[in-house]
Amino acid sequence: MTLTALLLAATAIGATPPMQQTQAQTAPAAAPTLTPRSDGVEVRAGATMMRVTAMTDGLIRVRVAKDGVYAEDASWAVSAELRRRKAAVTATPDGFTTASVRVRIGAGGAVTFETLDGRVISADAAAPRVDGTAFTIAKTLPIAEHVYGMGDKTQGLDRRGHGFVDWNTDAFGFSSADDPIYKSIPFFIGTGAGGASGGGSYGILLDNSYRTWFDFGHRDAETLSFGGPDGPIDYYFIAGPSIAEVTRRYADLTGHAPLAPKWALGYQQSRYSYGSADEVRQIAARLRADRVPTDVIWLDIGYQDRNRPFTTDAKTFPDLPKLATEMKADGIKLVAITDLHIAKVDSGYAPYQDGMKADAFIKNADGTPYVAPVWPGPSVFPDFTKTAARTWWGTQYKGFLDAGIAGFWNDMNEPAIFETPTKTMPLDTRHRIDSDDFASRVTDHREAHNVYGMLNTRATYDGLLKLRPDERPFVMTRASYAGGQRYAVTWTGDNSATWDHLKLSVQQIINLGLSGFGYSAADVSGFAGGPSPDLLTRWTEIGAFTPVFRNHSATGTPRVEPWVDGPDHLAIRRRFIEERYRLMPYFYALADQNSRLGDPIMRPVFYDYPSAMTASCDQSMAFTLGKSLLIAPPPKPESPQVYDVCLPAGGWYDYWTGQRVGTPEPAAAGPIQSATQAVPTARSFGDRVIETPRLDHLPVFVRAGTILPRQPLVQSTSETPTGPLTLDVYPGADCSGTLYEDDGVSLAYARGRYFRQAIRCEVVGNRMTISFAKPQGNHTPWWRSVAVTVHDWTGTGTATVKGKRVANTTDSAARTSTIVLKAPTTPTAIVIDRAGAASQ
Repeated sequence: MTLTALLLAATAIGATPPMQQTQAQTAPAAAPTLTPRSDGVEVRAGATMMRVTAMTDGLIRVRVAKDGVYAEDASWAVSAELRRRKAAVTATPDGFTTASVRVRIGAGGAVTFETLDGRVISADAAAPRVDGTAFTIAKTLPIAEHVYGMGDKTQGLDRRGHGFVDWNTDAFGFSSADDPIYKSIPFFIGTGAGGASGGGSYGILLDNSYRTWFDFGHRDAETLSFGGPDGPIDYYFIAGPSIAEVTRRYADLTGHAPLAPKWALGYQQSRYSYGSADEVRQIAARLRADRVPTDVIWLDIGYQDRNRPFTTDAKTFPDLPKLATEMKADGIKLVAITDLHIAKVDSGYAPYQDGMKADAFIKNADGTPYVAPVWPGPSVFPDFTKTAARTWWGTQYKGFLDAGIAGFWNDMNEPAIFETPTKTMPLDTRHRIDSDDFASRVTDHREAHNVYGMLNTRATYDGLLKLRPDERPFVMTRASYAGGQRYAVTWTGDNSATWDHLKLSVQQIINLGLSGFGYSAADVSGFAGGPSPDLLTRWTEIGAFTPVFRNHSATGTPRVEPWVDGPDHLAIRRRFIEERYRLMPYFYALADQNSRLGDPIMRPVFYDYPSAMTASCDQSMAFTLGKSLLIAPPPKPESPQVYDVCLPAGGWYDYWTGQRVGTPEPAAAGPIQSATQAVPTARSFGDRVIETPRLDHLPVFVRAGTILPRQPLVQSTSETPTGPLTLDVYPGADCSGTLYEDDGVSLAYARGRYFRQAIRCEVVGNRMTISFAKPQGNHTPWWRSVAVTVHDWTGTGTATVKGKRVANTTDSAARTSTIVLKAPTTPTAIVIDRAGAASQ
């Protein structure tokens, strides 16, 4: 261990400074005594007691006792059922092995995780350190290792070289270097150019809700450390070997995001605030008149009576059910904000009176209700760690659901408090825990703060589900904790209308996806300030390819609806919003994949293409939508400077033209040869494309080997597309695609009422075969016919479908061939010969 690393471990938050250490503290680390278990090992090394157990072959839990006592085995992030899982291990003299991981225990209890062939995945730099209630875990950080995750933290995509604190904070106008901000997700992924330390990627979740800290080589370039002032020493180690596998296993551990209603993937218009029902009608009418596809209009606090949650201003919104009905008829949903601060009003405000009767609110240390100022003035706050309080909160939504409100927005839930330097409630306020597998007890805000926002969304989600048992709840939150994706989508909070924040938003959304939140957003245009016309247009273009697409701005700032800067900007913005709706089948299939497997919708390029980590291009703005689409905005979005795009190996097409693209990098190897490739692939290190920024253009590329579903344009997801489903086939290796459809709103998909169909293509010589598998599920999708368009293909001919010959339409200029057929509901193969004949 380096001297710097030793000082790091000794001076970590809450640790004893080196000069004050006792003789026992500076003594050499004790040799451990190991006691084998069926699922791991018990460790004693001097005063250190530790339990290292395997939950699955690649998921290891590490718990360290303080003063010989383990913390309560309970968690808000990981369910009791999962924590009880055990995998059989094989004991070794220094630890144990699973089917895929070797665990070694060294001096003082230092833990090393290795592959079975001895390659180090992650290793402790020192034994776990305990100093009173505080603790430090220090691990080695090889120079080639990078770190991702931690939710929507700022300071770039790669966490290496930075330090962070997890403490949910109302961070209005945060900069790209500010920390902490809104969320605390104590999970990170370590990976190197060829896998961390050569042993593969890994993930670590520190399940501790206190004000924890993380240092990723900030104070010592070769040491990664984390710890906290109190709370359990309890972390989960996830062995990859790939980043994708780590991300999926993290979703398995903390819970998968439920499938959102389809309308949540549409374009969403918001402002703080649309001040009246008539203004909402005007916004909706203009969106429809300008043919801007839209699914949602949001209601910020301006719709409420004196900013009181669960009320409506009778003067400006005199008939909320009527407004919701009108919007529904126009294909637009309403989402309403419901902040958690309940106005302290002695009479005439039911949420306060009923909440007091239910004993639902947080108390001061002396037992009196905690009261503090927020938007409504003096307010009280639900005690969401208490089951009865969550249940009471959930009942408050009945009136809004009956009125036709489709979704809800939990804001200010860090919790944010006015007129206090900490921006939140005092640390000695009291929370009552009586749920899950926690022992019933009273705790203080130090422990409850970081989970407060997540439990707020849990109360909302559970309440909506109880009130409408067969409808998918839609909840958006600003604050959360690990596992919060089970209850809500999220956004990056009160960002700013700057080019810097546009770039930051891409990086934040990517890291949120790696941290479990597959559905996330940033306020398109920036919340604070006002964007230039060019910034709003570019942000709209990029936002069209993000998981949740909401235009939102602050009161007192310039308006940012799509039409505000004139017809030229409107035309560009509308074209990208329209493209999102054409891609809705692809988005929805990715949402299904996220709910089942945990893969993010929006990903870093290296998620599916690890070699991209060594690309020579600036990829700080590049990302993929699923595996098949690569979006490459200018890395300096405010600059007209020409830039390179490095495309991963395998070959790529221009999304807009359908043409093959790319100049092989000079240092690359020769072309890959494959009998199943329609055209030569990119060289093994990928292709390079030179782009010149244009405001009306965003470079988007399609992986060779993609079957991409698209649909005719609609104005909202409530509208059934007219015409065939389009399948664009881009020949290449591993050629595949997936169709997914259900009713879009109910939970019937969980009972088998869905349609999922795999499609594959293969090219051998001059023959292409496109194969439709038998569909899964028992839902009938909207499409009755399918138009299959093969790109970079010059063959002509016909197809035969159940004895009926169908013309194969060719476009020599576009180099495409198109066949229209009845949507296959049984295994079907179409064979096209390049020489001209096509048959089934």
